[in-house]
Amino acid sequence: MTQNNLKSLYADELRDLYSSEQQLIKAIPKMAKAANSDELRKGFEEHLEQTRSHATRLEQILTGLGEPVKGKKCKGMAGIVSEGGEMMSEDFEGALMDAALISAAQRVEHYEIAAYGAVHAYAELMGETEAASLLQQTLDEEKETNQKLTDLSEEINSEAFQADAETGDQGTRPRHKTAKAGSAS
Repeated sequence: MTQNNLKSLYADELRDLYSSEQQLIKAIPKMAKAANSDELRKGFEEHLEQTRSHATRLEQILTGLGEPVKGKKCKGMAGIVSEGGEMMSEDFEGALMDAALISAAQRVEHYEIAAYGAVHAYAELMGETEAASLLQQTLDEEKETNQKLTDLSEEINSEAFQADAETGDQGTRPRHKTAKAGSAS
């Protein structure tokens, strides 16, 4: 970012989001493949198409601003995607893997909701009404995806917990402390 003004910050943030979306276009198919639930897999596949549209909208906005589309790699999303990859490499099975995938996907959605909310506010403030409308559309889709994940997690988390109960896996049960920290024994 060479200039210190809101427009240059806005363009830089848009490029950062574009990098995020490009990383997700590569990551989401892996998440879909790892999903056990047909509903979760279908959700990932649908969101992949939305993600491609999000990237196209960002290209449109940046081009309209006369700004280059590509810039630095979004390190925040790279970290979130890397953590998601680590979750997928665990030997989780069935609903437990799906619960882990939902957790990773919701981290992505929350990051995107925050970022799109910020650039939408910049666009509105600068009178970029067409861009603000496109960004609001994406923001609404990200919020909707997050809600779908929340709804799906209620069933999947319950299935994962039930599977633990059936196998007698004590690792998922709450642990109770016997003494308060700092108290005398």
